[in-house]
Amino acid sequence: MTTIEAVTFDLWQTLILDDRELGRARTRRRLDGALEALTDAGYDFSFEQLQEAYRSCFRTCRVIHSEEKDVTFDEQVGMFINNIDEDLSLRLDSQVVERITYWYAEAFFEFPPPVAPEAYKVLEEVRRMGYRVGLISNTGMTPGRLFRRYLDQHDLLDFFHVLTFSDEVKLCKPSTEMFHLTLQELGTTPDRAVHLGDHIQNDVLGANRAGMKSVLLGTAEGQEKVADPHLQVLNLGEFPKALEQSPLLT
Repeated sequence: MTTIEAVTFDLWQTLILDDRELGRARTRRRLDGALEALTDAGYDFSFEQLQEAYRSCFRTCRVIHSEEKDVTFDEQVGMFINNIDEDLSLRLDSQVVERITYWYAEAFFEFPPPVAPEAYKVLEEVRRMGYRVGLISNTGMTPGRLFRRYLDQHDLLDFFHVLTFSDEVKLCKPSTEMFHLTLQELGTTPDRAVHLGDHIQNDVLGANRAGMKSVLLGTAEGQEKVADPHLQVLNLGEFPKALEQSPLLT
């Protein structure tokens, strides 16, 4: 019987709970901030131009993510700016780029998702049980450095021994390498680790391919069943008990 030494968590919809309204509000703030910066610098772009540039950036990032890769946050912002007008990032004053970058990131803090109600208790219990704890997260439009700040502000940061964010390693779940990098930093091997997340492809398939045990959080309603988890829990609070008692995780 293999002894489990480490547990890794997904972030979005696992430890923090986002929704479409918050996402739309963040998008609006990013675009408003960018438009303000460009208008103040003497440029005459419309909100609709920026909106289409943002959508184009999102589509390009999705293609990159489909290849299990990611770009740095600065590269993503540069992509957005150059979608507004060709090579615009090269023509802008550095202070204008900094203002656009600021709002592209800080929109997250204007409309932050709440922490899952059971997150503190679950993380505390998992640490108390003696496991090394990691976080493996795709970052989307928000950089990993802001997630660290968010976790710190909510007294969650110290629960983790290792945090792996896609924009920092330029890999995207379900990348096997992304999971393995995290486990290496945790000082363990895939056969001694469990991953919990809500997404079948990113979390379950990713963990399975990496040689870990996977635990699916929730029902995964509407998702394509591309992989089977070793175990499923309907809510976050069930996880520590399942981790401790289930023979499927040994």
